[in-house]
Amino acid sequence: MDTRRPFRTLALALGTAGLLISGCSSGSSTSGASSPAQAASASPSAVPTALKSFYGQHLSWRDCGVSGFQCTTMKAPLDYAKPDGDEIKLAVSRKKATGPGKRIGSLLVNPGGPGGSAIGYLQGYAAIGYPAQVRARYDMVAIDPRGVARSEPVECLTGSQMDAYTQVDQTPDDAVEVTKLSGAFKKFATGCEQRSGEILPHVSTVDTARDMDMLRALLGDEQLHYVGASYGTFLGATYAELFPGRVGRLVLDGAMDPSLASVDMNRDQTAGFETAFQSFAQDCVKKADCPLGTTSAADAATNLKKLFSDLDAKPIPTGESRKLGESLATTGVIAAMYDETAWPQLREALTAARAGDGSGLLALADSYYEREPNGTYANLMYANAAVNCLDLPPAFATSQAVTQALPTFEKASPVFGKGFAWASLNCAYWPVPATGTPHRIKAEGAAPIVVVGTTRDPATPYKWAQSLAGQLSSGTLLTYEGDGHTAYGRGSDCIDTAINTYLLEGTPPADGKKCS
Repeated sequence: MDTRRPFRTLALALGTAGLLISGCSSGSSTSGASSPAQAASASPSAVPTALKSFYGQHLSWRDCGVSGFQCTTMKAPLDYAKPDGDEIKLAVSRKKATGPGKRIGSLLVNPGGPGGSAIGYLQGYAAIGYPAQVRARYDMVAIDPRGVARSEPVECLTGSQMDAYTQVDQTPDDAVEVTKLSGAFKKFATGCEQRSGEILPHVSTVDTARDMDMLRALLGDEQLHYVGASYGTFLGATYAELFPGRVGRLVLDGAMDPSLASVDMNRDQTAGFETAFQSFAQDCVKKADCPLGTTSAADAATNLKKLFSDLDAKPIPTGESRKLGESLATTGVIAAMYDETAWPQLREALTAARAGDGSGLLALADSYYEREPNGTYANLMYANAAVNCLDLPPAFATSQAVTQALPTFEKASPVFGKGFAWASLNCAYWPVPATGTPHRIKAEGAAPIVVVGTTRDPATPYKWAQSLAGQLSSGTLLTYEGDGHTAYGRGSDCIDTAINTYLLEGTPPADGKKCS
């Protein structure tokens, strides 16, 4: 998560927008993982013999260069099935409890993605922006998941190659454009294999959940206390499935549904972004300067599709070497759907684009892709694909399958459906077979887990939170009736009070509690 973007200050869930992203994925890796049944039977102190050296390592904390924070490196097996083999080094950071009040333990945080830097989120927001009473009684802790940011990051393309990749037409109109798009996916996958082939089979959500349990033990905590947003909810649920007896206070905000197949997840997310756009459009048309018209949300959608079509035919200048075509423009609009505070920025960007200036939408797209002004990219997009394509079989295996599914995606979103459907093809060319499958997560025996859903969340539709809360044996659903992605810390006193009470006292809100 990059806290420079005010409209994504709380969580980062990458949807199907853009060429790379197949949607926040679910599933659990079977490679080298303890089964849920095995994990459930283990006491909190039980550690497999082969992993005792890892669970017994000493963490050497040092100054991070960021005031108030400490950093360290944790060793873990590259392959949990071969703990005597190669090791991987994982970056960890913390800010110790400030007091007053008795320290509860460590509170791990994860902003989602997959691919978002938990350390970046911790240092840029969570450890300074979470409620003071929470920070007073918890050591705020983050570990960058394997393959992400500071933890041996997956790399795939150069900056210039990524620039080209993000501009490929994601709504192909003929066989030539389909071939070009498929070729872009293949080139991306080949780049990942060439630059990061050794780590690619070992970045599943199950692998990261096991890393989290090791960190829990090294921090001296009997149970894991955790706040996960977006994809971080699947990571937290996976932890609960593997280690139910070690679950402390888990908040899963902007929840995912692990029972869904990839194609269903992507189609649901398509509908989620349509819902968010409709909310934006209804707000926009009430304003005299709305760049999409001032009559109805339906007209706004028609006008946006017309703008995308025009940009597909003739990209416009942006003030730099890259022009704004349909793909980057779509990504810019998608980026602003995560938080309603970005709507004014989006209106300005759309107004400028209609006047022939693409710089505003390009800036939004660049923030989404974590592209720096010097043309370099963070590894967010590479890690996102690596985890998604390992966690769940691809939504589509061929371009013909996408074509057949297009009507259902376009029904889910007349504005975004076609692009989202074609974006779902990316994992078809991944060099490592998926190790996870869609399944329900019950986590029998776990302490109460709070699942949070927002009714008009674009990236993690509300029904996913309803589903996950129903699957978990100890799940309790907390609902925010509003716009935007995730709910904690976004302005609802009702939501924040319920979660703070749970984190500080261990008392979850009543199942089904609603806030606005």
